[in-house]
Amino acid sequence: MIEFVLDGRSKVNTYVQLVQQVKQALRVGLLAPGDQLPKVRDVAQSLAINPNTVLKAYRELEIEGLAEGRPGVGTFITATLARSSLANQAELRAELVDWVRRAQAAGLTAEDITALVATTMRAFPISLQTESA
Repeated sequence: MIEFVLDGRSKVNTYVQLVQQVKQALRVGLLAPGDQLPKVRDVAQSLAINPNTVLKAYRELEIEGLAEGRPGVGTFITATLARSSLANQAELRAELVDWVRRAQAAGLTAEDITALVATTMRAFPISLQTESA
């Protein structure tokens, strides 16, 4: 099950951060159709946010056709964003984990690493970039 994390310094709305995290999990295969999202009350309590914020995120996922609310049961994933390249992601992720460890050993902070990745991605031709999560 997905565990949400909020970036309090982000200018992105809280509900959008939740939607983005679900989409990222769908893209990398951490969530799949049939999986249940955490209960609204549990997410609200663990993140210390208003339950309506979680409901708004879940409604957005429903509107986009990625989830379905079942009254009294919960919210379930109904679609995936994973592509056929998902099989290659495990190896690529392992390489990325190694790279992040090297970057940390070289003294880079999490913010430094994020900035380096973001600027590197912006340097790629637009045809290689996809919709952000």
